[in-house]
Parts: sequence; structure tokens; C-alpha cells
Amino acid sequence: MAIKQSKTEKKVAYDSKLCQLLDEYSQILIVAADNVGSNQLQNIRKGLRGDSIVLMGKNTMMKRSIRIHSEKTGNNAFLNLLPLLQGNVGLIFTKGDLKEVSEEVAKYKVGAPARVGLVAPIDVIVPPGNTGLDPSQTSFFQVLNIPTKINKGTVEIITPVELIKKGEKVGSSEAALLAKLGIRPFSYGLIVQSVYDEGSVFNPEVLDLTEDDLMEKFATGVSMVTSLALAISYPTLAAAPHMFINAYKNVLAIAVGTEYSYPHADEVKEYLKDPSKFAAAAVAPTDSGVAPATTAVKEEEKEEPAEESDDDMGFSLFD
Repeated sequence: MAIKQSKTEKKVAYDSKLCQLLDEYSQILIVAADNVGSNQLQNIRKGLRGDSIVLMGKNTMMKRSIRIHSEKTGNNAFLNLLPLLQGNVGLIFTKGDLKEVSEEVAKYKVGAPARVGLVAPIDVIVPPGNTGLDPSQTSFFQVLNIPTKINKGTVEIITPVELIKKGEKVGSSEAALLAKLGIRPFSYGLIVQSVYDEGSVFNPEVLDLTEDDLMEKFATGVSMVTSLALAISYPTLAAAPHMFINAYKNVLAIAVGTEYSYPHADEVKEYLKDPSKFAAAAVAPTDSGVAPATTAVKEEEKEEPAEESDDDMGFSLFD
């Protein structure tokens, strides 16, 4: 027969396990566990078995163990976990890919009925259609201002109805109606709130970023740095090409406006003195393509009289 552990022994065992996991794992998902049942939590543990461990416990006990372990090891990065341990939360220690683990956790959501007093996490909309209820239930719908009609001996909802808004508490009438209709509007599971990775804490939305998103954000950052460097005339690697081009434009403008010159400026001055050279340069590449077209037009003009040679056959239309 197994010997039952005392509360003190349980606390010591829990502290030892948490400290061991902190030393062994460098990646932790902090998850909210509101309305998650024991069977559902057991299924999640089975699904993550192999490279992840789910640890639940009282926040005060976890904070105390983390604080003491941080002092013993001298690793102050563990202290970043303390502000995250608020509410009904748990820790998932993992060595796998953080995104894959969070997606695996999201799979284990279970539908739940709307119980009286619960705060709705989403908007609850009752769809139109036949309810299967007998006509004696119409008064129940009237209390909730739901438009109905009798169709083939049953109550039918005419239009979609927003029964509960997100953030509102579920009332007794709403809960009773949803139960009658067999609607389980809510789903609960472990929700990733924060991610801890080797001392850094960030939002789980970061896990959804792709390489294209990172490149886009990096390019935006480079463009902002370049704009700032150009505005304050501070040379940077990104701004240097633009600075050289702008400097060359200024030198060229001075050469054009004065008698000072150099080979490249001479070419520009020639074009400015004789603008017809611009037209010649633009027409020159197209000469080979224009000539055949002009020749073809002339040939067509020569062939046109041949079509009218009927008048020379010795008679006319009015003879």
C-alpha cells in the first residue's frame, strides 16, 4: 500500500520537480486554463508527451520556487516568469518547436454549454431555421424578442438573433434557450498567453510570423533608418549610396551653371546647348523599324491605281 505524502512532502516534491524542469528546459509556454476539465487536461498531456511537459500548480508556490531557484543558481532570467503567473495558469515546458507545440495545444478544445453567470468569450448568434420545438414554446421566444413562426407544427426562427454579446454574462433565459436548442456555443482549452525562450518573454503572436513578414519589417526599418540618416546628414551603410548620388547631382549642377567642366559634364552641356540631339538620340534606335513600314506604305500607294484600271477597258458605266 502506497504511503500517503503529507502537505510538506508534497510541496518539497513539487519544488524539486519545478526546479529540475527549469534547469532542463529553456522554452516555456504560459497557458490559461480557465474552464479546462481534468479529463481534457489529461488528453493534452498525452498529446504533448515526448518533448513537452505540462505543469499546473498554485501561483504562490510556483513563484516561491522560481524565486528561490533563481537565487540559488544566480540566473535572474527566471524572474521574468513571475509577472506572468496571474490567474488560473499553467506552464508547458518544451524542447520542440514552439509554434508546433502551441498549435497542438489549440487542437484540444472542447465544446461547452452556456452556463448561467459565465462571461461569454464570443458573440452568440442563434441561426434561423426550424427548432423542432412544439408551438407551446412560442412564449419562451417572445420573452427574448426572437421572431418566430409556426411551420408544420413546430416553431421556426425567422432571422438570425444575437443572443449574447462578447463580455456579457449569460442569463438564465439565454442558457435555457441554448440548452433547448442543443447549442454549445463556447469552447474551452489551454490558451497560450506568453512565451518564455531563454530568458526572453514575448507575445504568442510572434510565433505566427513568417520569413516574408520578417523581411518586410526589416525592409521598413532600413527605409526609416535611411530617411533619418539623409535628413540629418549622418552617413550610414544604407544611406551612403543616396548621399553619393545627391552629391554627384550637386556637382553636376555647379558644373552646368558655371564655366567649370569635366568630361561627363561636357556631354550634359552639349545636350543643353543643342536640344535637337535629344530627339536624334531618341529617333535613332527606331529608324530600322520605321523604314520598312514607310516602304510598305509607298508600295500600297503604287498598287492602288491597278484596282481602278477597269475604267480603261474601252467602256464605262454610262456608255
